[in-house]
Amino acid sequence: MLDTRGGTRLANLWDEAKAQSMSEPERLLYRSNLLGSDKRITNYGGGNTSAKAMERDPLTGDEVEVLWVKGSGGDVGTIGMDGFATLYIDKLQALKGLYRGVEHEDEMVGYLPHCTFNLNPRAASIDTPLHAFVPKKHVDHMHPDAVIAIAAAKDSRELTRKIYGGEIGWLPWKRPGFELGLWLEKFCRDNPGARGVVLESHGLFTWGDTARECYETTVEIINRAIEWFAAESEGKPAFGGPVRKTLPEAERRAIAARLMPIIRGKISSSQSKVGHFDDQPAVLEFIAARDMQKLAALGTSCPDHFLRTKISPLVIDFDPETPDIDNAVIGLDAALEAYRQGHAAYYERCKEPDSPPMRDPNAVVYLVPGVGMLTFAKDKATARISAEFYVNAINVMRGASSVSSYMGLPEKEAFDIEYWVLEEAKLQRMPKPRPLAGRVALITGGAGGIGKATAERLLADGACVMLADIDEAALEVAETELSGRHSADVVRTVRLNVTSESETADAFIAVAREYGGLDILVSNAGISSSAPIDETDLAMWNRNMDILSTGYFLVAREGFRLMKAQANGGSIVFVASKNGLAASPNAAAYCTAKAAEIHLARCLALEGAEFGIRVNTVNPDAVLRGSKIWSSEWREQRAAAYNMDPDELEEHYRKRSLLKRNVLPEDIAEAIYFFVSDMAAKSTGNIVNVDAGNAQSFTR
Repeated sequence: MLDTRGGTRLANLWDEAKAQSMSEPERLLYRSNLLGSDKRITNYGGGNTSAKAMERDPLTGDEVEVLWVKGSGGDVGTIGMDGFATLYIDKLQALKGLYRGVEHEDEMVGYLPHCTFNLNPRAASIDTPLHAFVPKKHVDHMHPDAVIAIAAAKDSRELTRKIYGGEIGWLPWKRPGFELGLWLEKFCRDNPGARGVVLESHGLFTWGDTARECYETTVEIINRAIEWFAAESEGKPAFGGPVRKTLPEAERRAIAARLMPIIRGKISSSQSKVGHFDDQPAVLEFIAARDMQKLAALGTSCPDHFLRTKISPLVIDFDPETPDIDNAVIGLDAALEAYRQGHAAYYERCKEPDSPPMRDPNAVVYLVPGVGMLTFAKDKATARISAEFYVNAINVMRGASSVSSYMGLPEKEAFDIEYWVLEEAKLQRMPKPRPLAGRVALITGGAGGIGKATAERLLADGACVMLADIDEAALEVAETELSGRHSADVVRTVRLNVTSESETADAFIAVAREYGGLDILVSNAGISSSAPIDETDLAMWNRNMDILSTGYFLVAREGFRLMKAQANGGSIVFVASKNGLAASPNAAAYCTAKAAEIHLARCLALEGAEFGIRVNTVNPDAVLRGSKIWSSEWREQRAAAYNMDPDELEEHYRKRSLLKRNVLPEDIAEAIYFFVSDMAAKSTGNIVNVDAGNAQSFTR
């Protein structure tokens, strides 16, 4: 029985009572999810699992052997049954007769659909032959840091033999595909007692006769590597030991929030990017170490690593002993251009006649000594996963360099993976980006009806959203709801009292640190009050002005500062009110403050134009449903002003409108979406009323 001790070892999570009643494909899913649940076993989207099972052929009714294998682009930790490709084993074996050699390797992928069992629409991955040709029922291909550290060491073959004896074999680097599948088959035939093989610069293959045996072998082999490295590296300083200071957490995060928008603006000219900040202990240990720059320059080793991170990171010239951000910014343009030129030169050195065009030459990973790691990608999930992959690479470098010399993948081999024609084809099959992909929004009053509806609308089209609100309980509910529908990556919250200068500044620091910058600001925080002028006390007047005028000023000022630092334009929308244009009885404080909002927006449109910052206003009227304002005493106050019961207000406002329609939060969100989208790219200083028609508020 596999040891189930905790600590740094992997635990045996297999539950035989649960697995016993499962079918073979269901046990494959169970095994896959267990393995993918621990990033020490494999990174997100990395690795493959498979099982060979007897199935009834839907045409002949005969029992046939079918390969169930993780499909292209899936993730073993989160995969479902529909994530597996299914292929006839006999047809896969027949492909050997069509194979024309390594020079024609890529054409074999085109034959895989002809082997599909039961019209399964899940595309088979390039790793399919590796699983098909291993003469075992169950196969795991994982990317564990501890084993890749062996695979990426200069003397990886000797280390494999030293750690595992003859139980685990070793094969030299070979790009995944048909030829490597044949190599694995030959290894298994020649070494019937082996339980797996280490692939140089790649990862680990293990197998077994049952799903449980395969799973437990995988975990056991990884644990042996973990324990061996722990013993060998005990007392040795990692990466040559620390030579740089690590700044305190608050200072690290403040510096990241300053740097990220500037970098983001400089690398987002062709595609808007989202950032991620990581200062976990593994990162801080690496960037403080003597050998950091030397190891970083060698690049990553595992193909999955550099597909996500590019071959190597960009190390920012920043001295934590004298943390001068302005000085670091001065050198950024030259550093970014040098990296881009380096990537272009790498492309020119390595390209083939059929290579895809050069992709974005900017770095993905940015290491800031004393501070942490910044990653930028097309969306938050990709930026976060890229950071996870580079942490995997750090762990690999730590292990390999502690017992041998770390070896990055040779440049041409790395290029052939990064610019593989088949990889390009997979990228081309991906859905087109949504209209707001890569854009970041901050919404004040984000937990209320209009704020939450606006967040929903922006998230639906691909934006990342920071919800800011003074109501922490409502924020928590909104975050749970929106994260559940759109993923936790794209929703963040921050408590914000818009009348507080420091809290407002902190909210923008938070959005810069969480997402790398800001493209969309929706100023929506609001209150309401109603009283005849002779009954309006100074506290009521000041409260309206503080929140609806001063608060909008403070929020807009921080938005301008962040957008100007980013130097990539932006869109600001004020949610004002019909009452800012059309006076209402018994609401002098509210109407005056809303009028101030509208005029402030017009002033800011003038100031923002030269920086590409657009400022527009949406004027709602009588949005009762879902509104925190209308659930307060404001409802009773307005009903009293019109001499009616509060329950009659919604119908009153509907009848009062020219179109005789109610206005909902989603209607306001749609108008806001128009202004922040590219549809309104040439609009600034404008006002849109969403009030179902009110002649008094027609703009003039």
